[in-house]
Amino acid sequence: MTMGGDLRASPYARRSFNRRLVWGGACLFAAALAVALAYAWGERTGIRAMRQGVEHRLDIYAGGLQSELTRYDYLPGILSLNKDVIALLQDPGNPEWLARVNHYLETVNLKAGSSEIYVMNMEGLTLAASNWNRPPSFVGRNFSYRPYFIDAAKGLPGRFYGIGTVSQSPGYYFSYGIYHGGRMLGVAALKVDLDKLDDAWLRADEKVLVVDENGVIFLTSVPGWKFKTLEPLSARTLEKLAVTRQYHRAGSLEPLGMTEVGRSPDGTTIVQFTSEAGRGGEGGNFLMPSYLVQSRPIPGTQWRLMALSNIAPIHARARNTAIAVALAMGFLAILGLYLQQRRRAIAQSLAASAALQRAHDELERKVAARTQALSNANRHLHTEIAERRRAEEELKSTMDELVQAGKMAALGQMAASITHELNQPLAALRTLADNAAVLLQRGRQADAEENLTMIGQLTARMGKITGQLKKFARKSPALLKPTSIAVAISDACFLLEQRLRQERVTLKVSVPEEACAYCDGNRLEQVLVNLLGNAIDAMAHSDERRLDVTVQTDEWVSITVNDSGPGIPDEVMQRLFEPFFTTKEQGVGLGLGLAISAGIVRDFGGSLRAYNRPEGGAAFVLQLRPARMEETVDV
Repeated sequence: MTMGGDLRASPYARRSFNRRLVWGGACLFAAALAVALAYAWGERTGIRAMRQGVEHRLDIYAGGLQSELTRYDYLPGILSLNKDVIALLQDPGNPEWLARVNHYLETVNLKAGSSEIYVMNMEGLTLAASNWNRPPSFVGRNFSYRPYFIDAAKGLPGRFYGIGTVSQSPGYYFSYGIYHGGRMLGVAALKVDLDKLDDAWLRADEKVLVVDENGVIFLTSVPGWKFKTLEPLSARTLEKLAVTRQYHRAGSLEPLGMTEVGRSPDGTTIVQFTSEAGRGGEGGNFLMPSYLVQSRPIPGTQWRLMALSNIAPIHARARNTAIAVALAMGFLAILGLYLQQRRRAIAQSLAASAALQRAHDELERKVAARTQALSNANRHLHTEIAERRRAEEELKSTMDELVQAGKMAALGQMAASITHELNQPLAALRTLADNAAVLLQRGRQADAEENLTMIGQLTARMGKITGQLKKFARKSPALLKPTSIAVAISDACFLLEQRLRQERVTLKVSVPEEACAYCDGNRLEQVLVNLLGNAIDAMAHSDERRLDVTVQTDEWVSITVNDSGPGIPDEVMQRLFEPFFTTKEQGVGLGLGLAISAGIVRDFGGSLRAYNRPEGGAAFVLQLRPARMEETVDV
C-alpha cells in the first residue's frame, strides 16, 4: 500500500516541479527584459538631456567667440583716417612721422586692449608698430607671406589665426588696406589674443575646442590638445601651412587619434581616442572613455566649434536605473518568499516571545539588584567625599596655623636683636629730650629745635620697625596677586638688619625693579626671612660671611639666596624639607622652617630647591610664576 501510494504521487510531484521550473524561467526572462529596457530608456533620456544642455552652452560659447572677433573688426580700418599714418607711408624715411605713428599705435593698442597694432607698406615691410620699443619688435619685419597681408593687399579684409613668427605667441589677425586719394599705400594689421577664451572653457563639464578649415585645434579647454589635429593632415595641407607659417614651431601637429565608435539613438556621433595624447591620462588601453560629439560652424569663418561630452556618467546612470529595476524585481521575489514564510515565523515568534518574557523578568530582577548595589555605593562615595573635604579644610586650617606659628617662631628668634634695635632709640630719645629742656631754659632755641627734629626722626624709625613687625606677624589668607619682588626682599632684609650687623654679614642684593610674581607678599616675606636667617646661621663659624640675593626674570621669576658657609652635607640634603628635621642644637629650632616655606611656595604654584655651589656655600632657589602689575588673580 505504501509503495503504491508513492508511485502514484510521483507523477504529480514531477508535474509540480516542472510548473515551478517554467514559472521561475518566465520570471527570470521578464526580469532580464525589464532590466534591458530600463538600461535603454536611461541611456536615451540621458543623452537627450545632455544634448539639450550642450546645445545651449554651444550657443553661449559661439556668441562669446563671435563677440571677441567682431570687437576689434573696425580698428585697422580707422588707421587710414590718421594723417600721420598716411604721411609715414608717403615718406617712410621721415623720423618725425615714424616717431609720431609709433606713439600713436602704442596708445591705441593700450586703450583697445589688443596684443599688437602695426602698419606695413605694400611690400609687407613693417614701418611702425605698437611694440616699437619692446623686444621682439615688429618694426623692420616683413610679413608679405602671411595670408592676412595678401588678402589686404588685394583689397579684401584679411582674417587669419596663427602663431607669430616674431613673438612666438598665437593670435587672431585683422588687416585692412590703407588708402589715400583712391590709391592703396599700405596695410594696417591688428593682433588679438584669443587664449583668454580657454580660461572660461576650463570650467565647462564638456571638452570645448575650435578647429580651423584644416582640422587643426587652436582653441581648446584641454591644454594637451592645442595644435593637435582631428585627423592626419595631407602632404598638400602640410606644404600650405609651411608656406604661411601659420603654426610656426607649434609641434608636429600630431593627430589625436579620434575614432568614431558608434552613434547615439538620435544620430549624434560617439567617438573614442586611441592615442595617449587624445586620452590625456583618462583611462588606459582597456578603459577608454567615450564622448558625444556636437559641433556647429562659426559664422564669418571657416572654423567649427565642437563640444565633446563624456557619456560615462550617462552609462553609469543607465546602469543604476537597470540595477534599480533588478533590485525592484528581486524585492518582489523576496516579498513573495517573505509572505510564504510569514506564517511559520509567527508561530516561532510566539514561542520566542514567551522565552523573551522570561528573560526580561530575570533581567529586571538583576537590574533591580544591581541598582540597589550602585545606590549603596553612591551613598558611600558621597560620604567619603564629604569626609575628604572636611579633612582638606582641616589640613588647610592647620597649614595656616602652622604658617602663623612659623612667623611667631621667626619673631621669637629676632626678638633680642629687635629689642636692642628699639632700646638704642629710646635711650637717645630720653637724652635728647633732657637736652632740649635745658637748651630751652638757656634760650638756645635753634639747638633745641635741632634736638626735637632728631627726636622726630628716631620716633619715625621706631614706628617703621614696629609697623614692619606688625605687618610680618599679621595672619592673612593666601591671596595670590601680582607682588613686587623688590619690596618683599627689602622688607625681609629690614627685619634682619640688626642681626646682619651683629653677625658682620656682607649683604648684596641684585633685583630688577620691574620683577613681579604671583604670590602673597606677606607669606613671601616669611619665606625670605627664613631663608636669610638660615643662611646667617650657616655662616656662624665662617671667616668670610657674605650673603648674595639675586633675582632673574624669564619663564619664571627666580630668587637665589647664596651664602659663603660650609654647604649642606649629602645626607642632610636628602631630608632638607622634611618636617621636624633640623641640624641646629636642641631648643634653637623645631625643623619646620623649610618645610613651611616649601609648602607656601607650592601654594604659589612655584618651587623651592637647594644645592651646593662649586665655589663653596649653599644656594636656595625660589621659582615663582611671573606677572604684570596690572593683572590681579584672587585665590
